[in-house]
Amino acid sequence: MENVEYQKLSKKSILINGIFITLGAILMAVGLEIFLVPNHIIDGGITGISIILSHLLDVKLGIFLFVLNIPFFIIGYKQLGKRFTISILYGIIVLSVFTSLLTPVAGITDDILLAAVFGGITIGVGVGLVIRFGGALDGTEILAILISSKSALSVGQIVLFFNIFILGSAGFVFGWDHAMYSLIAYFIAFKMIDIVVEGLEQSRSVWIISDRDTEIGEALLTNLGRGVTYLNGEGGYKGTGKKVIFCVINRLEEAQLKSIVDRIDPNAFLAIGEVAEVKGGQFKKRGVN
Repeated sequence: MENVEYQKLSKKSILINGIFITLGAILMAVGLEIFLVPNHIIDGGITGISIILSHLLDVKLGIFLFVLNIPFFIIGYKQLGKRFTISILYGIIVLSVFTSLLTPVAGITDDILLAAVFGGITIGVGVGLVIRFGGALDGTEILAILISSKSALSVGQIVLFFNIFILGSAGFVFGWDHAMYSLIAYFIAFKMIDIVVEGLEQSRSVWIISDRDTEIGEALLTNLGRGVTYLNGEGGYKGTGKKVIFCVINRLEEAQLKSIVDRIDPNAFLAIGEVAEVKGGQFKKRGVN
């Protein structure tokens, strides 16, 4: 019975994540094809490169979105884990398909400023939903996470560095006024992502109290590649001894951690807080299954 409940909850979690990743990818496709692309405004990252190439080569945007992200799937597979990579691949496929389906649809406004504002909002909400539920829609995010884990640079700094060159390229292709509108759209999208997921790069401290502490700890180590620390605690009401699991994760791993804990012990006490800085210890990821 216990194994059956575990599988049911696992399927439910996968379904919920899949629904919101799908919704987020569709929202981003709408933001691109209805607002940005018809008005020659680009987004950052691989998406921006794809928009420029699609315009220059007259090839559907969805094809470039998929093809250009393939190398990042391969790079991130071992470091970020199979489940996360599959979530990213699924999101990119949905995004590519819907951008292709929406290509014949004309933009709903010719006002470039309105297009930049509402395109940025729509894309930001879409990307935020995808990240919040365990996925990503741009290969530069994967690359930024990997570089950040081996350097002093934050994910946000690395992504900004890439996008300075990408958004600057829009000036040569579409004109500098469109490049400036692209900056407006990018800034709005960035802030909307921040609102939806409360920050992409922030680390999270996690405290878990459960009677199945060992099983949860091993699952976190196996599935997330994160080291855990067991602390001895005592219940304030009954005075009974308890083991407290402590670990630190990044923002993209939060959805998967919650899923793991829910599957093993739905009644576990779980507290997640923001961490301003992480240094030393065993924070670097190990290989995951």
